Amino acid sequence: MKNYKYYDLLLGGYVCVLLCANLIGAAKVTTLHLPVVGSVTFMAGVLFFPISYFFGDVLTEVYGYARDRRTVWAGFGALLFASLMSLVIVKLPPADFWRDKQAAVQTIFGSTPRIAAASVVAFWCGSFVNSYILARLKILTRGRWLWLRTIGSTVCGELVDSALFYVIAFAGVWTVQELVTVTATQYVLKSTWEVIATPVTYRLVGFLKRSEQEDWYDYGTNFTPFSLAVAQGDRPAG
Repeated sequence: MKNYKYYDLLLGGYVCVLLCANLIGAAKVTTLHLPVVGSVTFMAGVLFFPISYFFGDVLTEVYGYARDRRTVWAGFGALLFASLMSLVIVKLPPADFWRDKQAAVQTIFGSTPRIAAASVVAFWCGSFVNSYILARLKILTRGRWLWLRTIGSTVCGELVDSALFYVIAFAGVWTVQELVTVTATQYVLKSTWEVIATPVTYRLVGFLKRSEQEDWYDYGTNFTPFSLAVAQGDRPAG
């Protein structure tokens, strides 16, 4: 098994960004007043959550689908634990001197089980769609047009993520118009982030391919998401 210098660091960064975006980012809704566009209201985490897709793109492009699959499962486990920990912390009775702070804790960390489930399911599905499409496009394009793979896979993954999250979390609570409007806004913001980050993606992917001496092509890959096997049946490009 080949050892990589930066894979573990990328995995750690991926999980860190994912947890921060879901725990800190979900605590605030903001409104920005933009020229031409006007006022745009969104959950603050939208500014940072797409970074997890950036990591997913880089991991799949350099190390292959199977190794990115492991990072997705690591993120999935971290989100589950964070949701459970938040539930326990909020439900524990506060000390007498802490009672005036309980409402703030409840507001920041008290996501309902429905919203927590929506976040975990949407992340899992969207991340695997993103990785699968990028790996397939890399073979179809013979490694050319990296921008097409990163943007194309993210557009599909973010669509699945956004649609699942808002439908699971708010269907029946919001009107259909509200669901469509908010989902579309979040989706456009997240997808635009990927386009803007394309030059950074090129530089990081190029650096990693040179440093790791790796440029994985997923020929023969078993694309099931229900596995932690690393690259069995795959072969790197010659």
